Amino acid sequence: MTDVPLPRVLSGIQPTAGSFHLGNYLGALRQWVGLQDSAEAFYCVVDLHAITVPQDPAELRRNTLVSAAQLLALGVDPGRSTLFVQSHVPEHLQLSWVLECLTGFGEAGRMTQFKDKSQREGTAGATVGLFTYPVLQAADILVYQADQVPVGEDQRQHLELTRDLAIRFNNRYGEAFTVPETQIPPGAAKILDLQSPDKKMSKSLPPAGCVFLLDEPTVTAKKIRSAVTDTGREIVADPENKPGVTNLLTIHSALSGRSVAELEEQFTGRGYGDLKKELAEVVTDFVAPVRARTQELLDDQAELERILGAGAERAREVASATVADVYDRTGFLPPAGTRR
Repeated sequence: MTDVPLPRVLSGIQPTAGSFHLGNYLGALRQWVGLQDSAEAFYCVVDLHAITVPQDPAELRRNTLVSAAQLLALGVDPGRSTLFVQSHVPEHLQLSWVLECLTGFGEAGRMTQFKDKSQREGTAGATVGLFTYPVLQAADILVYQADQVPVGEDQRQHLELTRDLAIRFNNRYGEAFTVPETQIPPGAAKILDLQSPDKKMSKSLPPAGCVFLLDEPTVTAKKIRSAVTDTGREIVADPENKPGVTNLLTIHSALSGRSVAELEEQFTGRGYGDLKKELAEVVTDFVAPVRARTQELLDDQAELERILGAGAERAREVASATVADVYDRTGFLPPAGTRR
């Protein structure tokens, strides 16, 4: 009986803040950890994508290390998955150029992020990097021949472009790429801002509504106690009429493992203050060990860099084979001594 290979997955996260937030974890990163059991996982800190907007160089370097440390602290296991920094694998950029030459100008212009930013600020405020960002994202995926890509709804359009480019190349030059499938991870929770529960939790909103994993526990507890709630006193999930309370129940359920219905029953006849007090304890109990482990990893930077170096080496083994095949099919002359 032959072993069936595990499906390969690829996902990445930008190092554009000094800490991930609860929305990042419950919406995606928790699922990354779970996928290690059922897939061959490639996870990267996408620092190349980060510079589509201006970054302070020292801060970007620091945030890249902090991001990698947090992924390890949250349960990404370098023994079971490949963890690396995007810029350490130049094959991403080598493949991106080939894919850019297959991408229509109008096709790239329809991508939501570029369209939104250029409509808000005008095209003068948008870089060519932002315009071609989705093509580099396609290269990130295709260079590893990923079978599945866990994405949120906001990235679905980019994955469709990835699939289109893979099919376009395969039709023109022969079967070089696996065409990836979209995977909306089971158990992913949409976490809303504590002060603006009509918006997703985000580092781009005022910090009072965002629970950062590396915040001091007292700061986290204060943010939860100050969360916006709704009219009335009843603690029930009602996304339309009680978005604030619903969000608090969603976070509690996701971290405690108890169903929203159980929590509604538990808090029958009690006030919003009781829910917030208990939720603050649940959240701080979760973030405290993550925070401590992240700091441990950062205190041994040489070991952290060793893990990332080993991940990049493994990633390059896979990525270089893809690029060599794509370059050959495209018609590039191989360097002397490398002809196959």
